[in-house]
Amino acid sequence: MDRWGNLRDELNSFLDTPFWSGFGGAGQLFSGWSPALDLYESDDHLMAVVELPGMRKEDIDISLHDGTLTISGERKRESNNGEKAQRIERDVGTFRRSIALPTRVDASKVDATYQNGILKVTLPKADEAKPKQIQVS
Repeated sequence: MDRWGNLRDELNSFLDTPFWSGFGGAGQLFSGWSPALDLYESDDHLMAVVELPGMRKEDIDISLHDGTLTISGERKRESNNGEKAQRIERDVGTFRRSIALPTRVDASKVDATYQNGILKVTLPKADEAKPKQIQVS
């Protein structure tokens, strides 16, 4: 069993080499970094929740075009005061997330808040997209 453990450690060590670190991690060799995004729906609105720890709200851009919500920005590496990094795991650089919305929204009423590294974008549904109760006469 020790051999398998050693092999696993060797492979993990290989993937942590400086060759990979310039690309933001082996798993993100071609994709850059991408924050987690959840989309919730109620009768009245959609809500996108995006994890953006370590970012300033000024570095986040949000746009809505043709039923697609796009969130983009850049997370910058913190100043290290001349210290040499021994290990870097936090992703930095630009990102762009686009998601097709499942229903029409009222773009004039979209609201976004950012607190504790969590971005919440509330997208009220357009009146024609909201469910309507029809009375039988």
